[in-house]
Amino acid sequence: MVICVNALQGVCRAGVGSSLAQRKHVALHQPASVNTQSMQRVKRLCTATSTATPAQVHGSPVHGDSLTTVAGDSLDREPAGQSPEYARLAKDLDKKSPLEIMDHALKQHGEDIGIAFSGAEDVALVEYAHLTGRPYRVFSLDTGRLNAETYQLFDAVEKHYGIRIEYTFPDAQECMDLVRTKGMFSFYEDGHQECCRVRKVRPLRRQLKGLKAWITGQRKDQSPGTRSAVPVVQVDPVFEGLDGGPGTLIKYNPLSNVSSPEVWNFLRAMGVPTNKLHEQGYVSIGCEPCTKAVLPNQHEREGRWWWEDATGKECGLHSGNVVESASEQAKDDLRDLFQDNSVEAVSKQQLQEMMDGKRDKDTLVVLYAPWCQYSQAMEESYIGLAKRYQTSEHVRVAKFQADTDREFAGKLGLKTFPTIVMLPKFSSSGVVKYPTERRDTDSLDMWVKTIAGYES
Repeated sequence: MVICVNALQGVCRAGVGSSLAQRKHVALHQPASVNTQSMQRVKRLCTATSTATPAQVHGSPVHGDSLTTVAGDSLDREPAGQSPEYARLAKDLDKKSPLEIMDHALKQHGEDIGIAFSGAEDVALVEYAHLTGRPYRVFSLDTGRLNAETYQLFDAVEKHYGIRIEYTFPDAQECMDLVRTKGMFSFYEDGHQECCRVRKVRPLRRQLKGLKAWITGQRKDQSPGTRSAVPVVQVDPVFEGLDGGPGTLIKYNPLSNVSSPEVWNFLRAMGVPTNKLHEQGYVSIGCEPCTKAVLPNQHEREGRWWWEDATGKECGLHSGNVVESASEQAKDDLRDLFQDNSVEAVSKQQLQEMMDGKRDKDTLVVLYAPWCQYSQAMEESYIGLAKRYQTSEHVRVAKFQADTDREFAGKLGLKTFPTIVMLPKFSSSGVVKYPTERRDTDSLDMWVKTIAGYES
């Protein structure tokens, strides 16, 4: 989809990468004047807390995928830390509306900033840019295997705003070599990373080297397991900008603090074009072979690369940053997780006794590693769950630092961090593993009720 923030998702079409010279000659889009009444209306929409959802078959609002955590040619590296200067700016802008953040970004960087466009949130970004009255650039990645509806959206957006999108394409030779060597659908057999590397990561890298800043539609609520800490502005931790070298590209995320329902409320109110696939149950939209509709209440990420093992979105037991012992963790000064009196820290002996049948309550346990970013990301939601059951006579919410004794934790089904299991009181030896990567409080609570049968 768009090279950028949301929907550049696993696609494939061979093309010629756009050159810096070509991009430099693309005129900035100067919006028509925006009257004061419209601006005030938008500011109200920007700050409203709406629970409205899009009128679509499967209810939940939509968005595309983000490429903002791509490192080198990898899609899986975690972003680096924030620079002090931009950390302060992020704090200053954090309570601002998306419109105000957009206005700041365009004012600050002029023709050297581009809006990454691909899915629903991206349309909101273009609308916000238009409303500022400032010139702006929009770019998108055509990977060659997008849905027809996505191409139709590109055309509709160009006509709606009277702009020309800067399309970028994968390298034709790289695409040809990949397909001739491994076939059209190799990603179904050996994972999507290689295809994404050729068709979107490298083209995105080329595009961004012609800019000093870019604007994405990344939101915190898109994937609580990995995007719970999305600053509204940061030094891009993985891509380089026009001046070359680390720290030369600034990334803005104006929608960081906006929820999906709020985005959709804004889109409907402003009457902007959206992807027709949203009306067919699609939530996260990428390339056609790698995207499918999801069922009601199914997590949006389950519609992407669904054939791959979910552990690809979790911390493996043998990752390069694995800490082998508690003493080594102490040396590295790693903060422990789930430090709240509502979460009971259970020992190996206590777990062994439960496994041997001594169960006074239904016990939910998270098997975690403090260094794992996905364990870190679920800390708030898990503590929120524990508080709901803090006074329960029937359910215990607990934690066990499993990376200090992985062999033992393996008896509870540990394969990746975090792993969440229930030891039901009614079954003296049974262990039920939480089957999904949806780790928000409500999803966890619903699952506890289906197993334990008690209200929090």
